[in-house]
Amino acid sequence: MKLIVRILITSALVLLIANFMTGVHVDGFSKALIVAVVLGLLNIFIKPILVILTLPITFITLGLFLLVINALIIILCDNIVGGFSVDSFFTALLFSIILSVSQSLMYSILGDTK
Repeated sequence: MKLIVRILITSALVLLIANFMTGVHVDGFSKALIVAVVLGLLNIFIKPILVILTLPITFITLGLFLLVINALIIILCDNIVGGFSVDSFFTALLFSIILSVSQSLMYSILGDTK
């Protein structure tokens, strides 16, 4: 049940952020739902591999390179999901930061912490 709630929250946030942020386009709630699922899968399977491969760079930048990895995950999701597009790398970077912060806020408000 928690997984379904998390996916619904993420999809609602993706749709909300896309409506307010220029450079991010989502065709509708169904596409936002697919984006939420794909982002979850990419974060489970691809992100740990990228983190391990870029560990020296992440260590040198004191963890700030993780923001770049998050933006790359957003761009990869853009390539996978039709109906979801991000215009540039910096838009994906800003979108990932806003999405992460808003997810943290929503999960803490609803008491759904990890």
